[in-house]
Amino acid sequence: MNKHDSIRCFGIAALILCVGSAVNAQTVAKQTLTLQGAERVIAAAKAEAQRLQAPGGVIAVVDDGGNLMALERLDGTFAAGANISIGKARTAVLFKKPTRFFEELINSSGKGRTVMTALNDFTPLIGGIPISVDGQIVGGVGVSGAASAAQDEELAIAGSKAFETGMTSMNDPAPPVSYWDNAKVEEAFAKGAVLFSASDGRNYMVHASRREKPGLAEVHSKDADVIYVLQGTATFITGGGAVDTKTIAPDELRGTSIKGGETRKISKGDVIIVPRGVAHQFAEVTNPFLYYVVKVR
Repeated sequence: MNKHDSIRCFGIAALILCVGSAVNAQTVAKQTLTLQGAERVIAAAKAEAQRLQAPGGVIAVVDDGGNLMALERLDGTFAAGANISIGKARTAVLFKKPTRFFEELINSSGKGRTVMTALNDFTPLIGGIPISVDGQIVGGVGVSGAASAAQDEELAIAGSKAFETGMTSMNDPAPPVSYWDNAKVEEAFAKGAVLFSASDGRNYMVHASRREKPGLAEVHSKDADVIYVLQGTATFITGGGAVDTKTIAPDELRGTSIKGGETRKISKGDVIIVPRGVAHQFAEVTNPFLYYVVKVR
C-alpha cells in the first residue's frame, strides 16, 4: 500500500467513525418489555389478587406502543373485563399516567373534559398503571373485574412493581424474615401443606409435602421444583411425555403416566431439581414419603 492509498484508507475510516458517532448521537438505548417480563407482571398481580382474596380480575399487559403482550382472566371474572383491562393498560402507557388521573379529572372538571372520552384507545377508568424500568416506561398493566376500582388499581400497582420484587432495589425495604417453629413444621408435614405461598409477590413458594401413595404425572409450565427428601423412598420419573394430560389449573397439567423419561430411586437426603415444563411422577412411594419442595417461578 503506497502513501496515497494509506491516506485514502485513513480518510474512509475516519468518515465511517464520524457517521457512526452521528448515528449514536441521534439514538438512545431503550429498555424493552419481553414476554417473560409481561408474564412476571401478571404473576405479581395474581399474587396480590390471592393475598387480597379478590373475587376475580382480568390482567392485561401491553408494550410501550400499547400492543397487547399477555392477558390472564381469573376465574369468576365477567367476560367484558378483558377488553376493559386492555384499554386501561393502553391508556396508561400511551398517556404515561395512571388512569386514575383521567377518571378523577373527568369526574371533577365537568364541562369540556367529557370530550376526552371520545379519544381513540382511551379508557379513563381506574386500574391502569405504566410499567417503568430504570426510569423508562416499557409498558402498561391494566386490571378490571376485581372487587372495586380501587382493588383493580391495587392489583395493577403490584404488577407494575414486578421488576422491583426480589431484585436489588436499594430503595425498597427487604421482605420480612419468615419463620416456622418445629411444631408448625411437623403439623404441616402431618397432612402435607404449603408453608410459604408467595402471597406477598415473591417468586418462590415452600411446600411441606407428604405422599402416602403414587401420584399422577405432573407438568408445571411456569414453576421449577427443587425437591429435598426428608423421609422414605420413592421411584421418581422425570422427562419423557405425560400421557392423557388434562389442565387442572392455570399452568398445571396432570396425566395418567409418563411415556419414556428417566427413572431414579430417591431417598432421605437426596436433592433433585425439576425445571419448569418437565414431566415428572412419583411412581412408587413408601408411606409416608416426606419432602420439601421449593417452587420457583
